[in-house]
Amino acid sequence: MLSKTNLISTIVVALWAFFGGFLIWAVIVDPFLADHLGTATGVMKDQDNVNLLYVAIGGLIVGLVMSTLYSKWARGSHSITQGASFGVCIGIIVGFGDRLVEYGVANIFDLTGTLVNGIAYVVFFAVMGILASVVYSKSKTAE
Repeated sequence: MLSKTNLISTIVVALWAFFGGFLIWAVIVDPFLADHLGTATGVMKDQDNVNLLYVAIGGLIVGLVMSTLYSKWARGSHSITQGASFGVCIGIIVGFGDRLVEYGVANIFDLTGTLVNGIAYVVFFAVMGILASVVYSKSKTAE
């Protein structure tokens, strides 16, 4: 499970999870989502109170699972298209499946905000899949 390639892919994907998550949600999507909040208050922490240790640990877990699942999905055939399609599938599960369930039971975003957040998740995970595929592809050619 934890080969050298998987470890490198885990680190690369975890770095994207940390920095890419910040880029997508704090920089790009946040101004839009701020106008589509539900009535729930106190759900999200202020940026000054975010615990980056837990964000990093969560990113490592996501990186490990994404890299491991990608390696099984690709079955030795690593391409950017393969990685992107894997990431898009995961993004749809999390971004639309889970977020629409969240919309049904919580009041964090309105429907527009939920759908835009879902798109952000698809992009986020698509990049993860691409990064994993690049690491696995480069490792395969180096052997």
